[in-house]
Amino acid sequence: MNIGQASDASGVSAKMIRYYEQIGLVTPAARTGNNYRVYGEQDVHNLRFIKRARTLGFSLEETETLLKLWQDKSRESAAVKDIALAHVADLERKIAEMKGMVKTLSHLAHCCGGDHRPDCPILDDLAGIESAHHSSAKTA
Repeated sequence: MNIGQASDASGVSAKMIRYYEQIGLVTPAARTGNNYRVYGEQDVHNLRFIKRARTLGFSLEETETLLKLWQDKSRESAAVKDIALAHVADLERKIAEMKGMVKTLSHLAHCCGGDHRPDCPILDDLAGIESAHHSSAKTA
């Protein structure tokens, strides 16, 4: 199958397939006499694997490691589990950071009058300026 068909079958865009080949994540496809890429079923399976790993937020490096482990039938599942659990911990850390951002922005939006006046605690916070309302809340 050609790159368009491989793209349709895997859900990975042709541009990303070329990129994955360029960085060595997947083996470059075989070429026909007129230099068109030719993909087989295993190539499509590998691309689906990569797409799923990337959808779950694994980095390119982690995806490459997982792909190699998937292809290695003598692997130990402990190595895969370690990668997955490290990724879970990273996601939990990011979630906590994002919850903190939501809390801060919600508070700043609550403090903002949202009216015709130029005073804005949101912009003040972004600029590192303590507004009168913000500083009085800290001293109270």
